Amino acid sequence: MVSRLIRTTFAIGAAASLVLALLPTMAVAQEPGITVADFGETAGGNAVEEYTLTNANGMQVMILTYGGTLRQVVVPDRDGNLANVNLGFDNMADYEALSPYFGNITGRYANRIALGTFSIDGEAFSLPINNDPNSLHGGDVGFDKVVWAAEEVESDEGLAVQFTYLSPDGDQGYPGNLETAVTYTLTDDNEILMDYVATTDAPTVVNLTNHAYWNLKGEGMGTIDDHVLMIDADNYTPVDPTLIPTGEIAPVADTPFDFTTPMVIGERNRSDHEQLVIGRGYDHNWVLNREHSAPDAWVDDSWMMAARLSEPSTGRVLEVWTEEPGIQFYAGNFLDGTIYGQADLAFRQGDGIALETQIFPDSPNQEGFPNAVLRPGETYETRTSYKFLTE
Repeated sequence: MVSRLIRTTFAIGAAASLVLALLPTMAVAQEPGITVADFGETAGGNAVEEYTLTNANGMQVMILTYGGTLRQVVVPDRDGNLANVNLGFDNMADYEALSPYFGNITGRYANRIALGTFSIDGEAFSLPINNDPNSLHGGDVGFDKVVWAAEEVESDEGLAVQFTYLSPDGDQGYPGNLETAVTYTLTDDNEILMDYVATTDAPTVVNLTNHAYWNLKGEGMGTIDDHVLMIDADNYTPVDPTLIPTGEIAPVADTPFDFTTPMVIGERNRSDHEQLVIGRGYDHNWVLNREHSAPDAWVDDSWMMAARLSEPSTGRVLEVWTEEPGIQFYAGNFLDGTIYGQADLAFRQGDGIALETQIFPDSPNQEGFPNAVLRPGETYETRTSYKFLTE
């Protein structure tokens, strides 16, 4: 499909914030296609653009070149009312200074690496410690904090924009020049496809995901405690007090981590289970059910629905499909009411849920976890889908 590309230049400001605040109760018809607008500059003076993809159903996805960030995802409820269900900001200053990884491409290595160190072929590498005592989401300046190149690309599946970035050898301590492309496609089935591709000229580790925070009521409209979640995983990876996996792959049966049948999140998120005390709620990796048992499971990249999230009052449903071996369920435990979103409402603990498809946390240091090493001549390639429905 070839969409019509329109360039506009305007500042995202107070008027836009007012429209965003009203989105849950108003449905504004937009012509299908892709538009691009200026979104300001980084503190270093780099221009940032926002691409808006609108499908035939009126669903909109707004993506910044800063961090490849999903800024808004506007979807209908069961009555056709539109709302932005993705947490974010309406200005660049807040994204740079305050963002807890809202909606961005996360890498080179999503999630945590213990003590900021790993080895490949006997050679040790050191990363920034930005989540004491560990390295988190690629370091101090991960893929979420750089401006990506972007262009509209043709796709038979829908409206597509490709974001590219060259991470140089030694970037945040990671070896190899890593060329990365992430393509976002919006289909007429109200599905956001995310295709990740990376190549390197030296052995390195790669684990890419998107860190969107979802609230199916609408951004700023309350907590996710009454959302209902299913995760297709019989096991998860418990963590130590620094949130690094212990190496154990533990069964979820008879624990608050059992989401193999749909469960209301808030019924167990504040239980006294040791793992929930450590994470201040859910902030763990689930081992997705694959056709074969470990270790063969780690090479099974079949397409599967990893999670299903629903919200009873609006009827909105989010399905997460992936080729990855794991999914991190994070219940927004560290949102503390000190930052405000696009509707000028404070983000509090539990106001959003992240469902991050991934290789396991700390895989480079964990025997028996999936391989995260990418070598020259190989291609890191994976797809994830966030699909919106109503019921």
